[in-house]
Parts: sequence; structure tokens; C-alpha cells
Amino acid sequence: MAVVTMRQLLESGVHFGHQTRRWNPKMKRHILTERNGIYIVDLQQSLSYIDRAYEFVKETVAHGGSVLFVGTKKQAQEPVAEQAARVGMPYVNHRWLGGMLTNFTTVHKRLQRLKELEELDFDDVAGSGRTKKELLVLRREKDKLARTLGGIRDMAKIPSAVWIVDTNKEHLAVDEARKLGIPVVAILDTNCDPDVVDFPIPGNDDAIRAVTLLTRVIADAVADGLLQRHSGRSGAEAGPDADAEPLAEWERELLAGAEKQLESDEKAADAAVEAAQEKAPEAAAEETAAPEAAAEETAAPEAAAEEAPAADAAEATDADATKSE
Repeated sequence: MAVVTMRQLLESGVHFGHQTRRWNPKMKRHILTERNGIYIVDLQQSLSYIDRAYEFVKETVAHGGSVLFVGTKKQAQEPVAEQAARVGMPYVNHRWLGGMLTNFTTVHKRLQRLKELEELDFDDVAGSGRTKKELLVLRREKDKLARTLGGIRDMAKIPSAVWIVDTNKEHLAVDEARKLGIPVVAILDTNCDPDVVDFPIPGNDDAIRAVTLLTRVIADAVADGLLQRHSGRSGAEAGPDADAEPLAEWERELLAGAEKQLESDEKAADAAVEAAQEKAPEAAAEETAAPEAAAEETAAPEAAAEEAPAADAAEATDADATKSE
């Protein structure tokens, strides 16, 4: 089954590119036509590229990897945070800090500092042993760290892949990922460079609906990969790399929901089979009773026909007796 349909892409405006004067000639092979001064992306190509990116992300996560969601432009901030949080993946939806990947050791220290500040009770002035001013300064530090690093708070290592909305705006993230050899999955608008992306998806990276749809598709691929990683069926496919990390709480909830749905489906199927088995003897009895009823109906006219001559004979005998008298 297709990951996404052509109708969904059209309704979300994925096919709209930039103005013809704002384009990258390298994107020519992904452009279908030009309409009213705007390039139209070939959605047939987009569908095939979406399937390719979906399979890559699913297999990456199934083998124990993680995906970093990046989108700091206004249209992408909410969908990136929402979809990444839904599948428990790290995300950056405000400012990209230089060295967030290439200097992750320092960034990890700032994450530890954020966790320390989160443990403080800023409302308990007397119990903290600090003045109100000191607590105010610490609260501001915590808010600043949470705003810039809150999305990657639980990221313990470099991600296995990066999902990027608008490679031109997020060029720092693209450069750092390429420097570290991290595969880049991204939306390619008509003004982007396809050479810097490993798994491109030609489409509109400016419309909120388009960004939301494509980000949701990548999040769905992550969810499928997580289920495959922790299901019994993935043992032979995932190999020795799949048995590394324990389940996080949100992963257990996701897996438990899938198992409950599977159990309910199995119970419904068993109930349907039992109902069919109960109805089978009744139907057989009805089928057996039908010929018997038909035989009785057939025998009734025959009995009536036999009774008719006997009645005539009795009447004739009575008549003869009357005449003799």
C-alpha cells in the first residue's frame, strides 16, 4: 500500500514550487512544468522518492538508529516538534546552534546542565539556600537552555539520520551532517541543491500543510521501524544490531498499544468463528426440516385423494340401503 496518495499531495500543495526567477537549475529534472510564473513539481517522482525515504528511515530505526528532526522556520516549528515528540525522537525547531553535531561533546555538557537546573525548585526560596535574584538568574538560564536544547534533551549520541525542512535555511545542519557522514533526508523545493541530500523528496517546503504531511510520513516511518525493532518478527531481519538498547517508556506504550490492537482483532475474529460454528448446526437442522415439511405437504393431497373414493363408496352404500327400504 502506498505511503501517501497523489490526492493528499495535491490537497496539501506539495506540487507548488518557487517563482521561475528563484530556482536552482539542478532541480530541473524534478520540475514538471511552469504555471503563472511558478514551477510545478512532478509529483510522480515525489511519490517514488517518498517511498524510498520511508523505507530507509524505517530500516534505520528498526536496526537501533535514531532520526533528528530539524525545522526552524515558522511554518515547520510546530509540525516538527509535534511529530518528533509523537515518536520520541529528538528535534530542533528554534535556532540551530553551530556544532550541535560536530561538537556534540560540549552540547552534551549543556544538556546535563539543563537537567540539573530542572531539578531545582525555584518557588522554594528558603529551602534552596539561594537568594531570589540567584534563583531568577538560574530560571532564565534554564528557560534559555530549554528553548534551544529542549528538543534534544534526551539525545545521548549522534543521530543515525537527519530529517530537514528547507535545506537552504538549515545549511549549517546539512553541512555538519555531511561532515560526519550522517544521511540527510529532506524536502527539496525548486530553489534547493539536490546534491547535498542523500534521500530527497521534491516538494513544497514553505506551505504549512505540505510540511506537516511530509513530516508526518517520516514520523510514521519511525513508528514502523520502532515496532519492527521490538517485535518478534524482526529477529531474523534486524540481526545482531537490534538487541542493544532497552525500551524507553514511550516505546513501551507504543508497543503495548499495537499489541492491544492485535489482541482485540484476534478476539473479534475468534468471536466471529464461534458465531459461525454455532449457527452451522441450526442451519443444517433447518435444511433437514425443509425436505420433511415438503414431504408432508406432498403426502397431504395424496391422503385426501385416497379418502375421497372411500367417502363416495360409503355414500353409495347408504343410498342403496335407503332405496331397498
